[in-house]
Amino acid sequence: MYTLLSGLYKYVFQKDEYCVLILGLDNAGKTTFLEQSKTRFNKDYRGMSLSKITTTVGLNIGTVDVGKARLMFWDLGGQEELQSLWDKYYAECHGVIYVIDSTDEERLSESKQAFALPLYPR
Repeated sequence: MYTLLSGLYKYVFQKDEYCVLILGLDNAGKTTFLEQSKTRFNKDYRGMSLSKITTTVGLNIGTVDVGKARLMFWDLGGQEELQSLWDKYYAECHGVIYVIDSTDEERLSESKQAFALPLYPR
């Protein structure tokens, strides 16, 4: 009886969870994107002041509920040393958002290489 009620409760109230990676070079705007998304989709979330956002060392995690789905965003650091860890997260994710700072033209080719690296290892 408990299993039936538990299953019914999960069917009615539990949201499907999807994990989304946010990748890009350092200072591309990944954390800003995450904070803006959380502010837009979570009514009670006030958000971090954009002027207080600093370089991500490691990982930031954010959760956004959209309809019957829960999106878990994993904002990974974009420093060159951390880029080699990106592919370790692919198996657990359902989608990838790759952020490019289009105003930083000098780093566009570097961004292209970083994006291709996990796809075509050296």
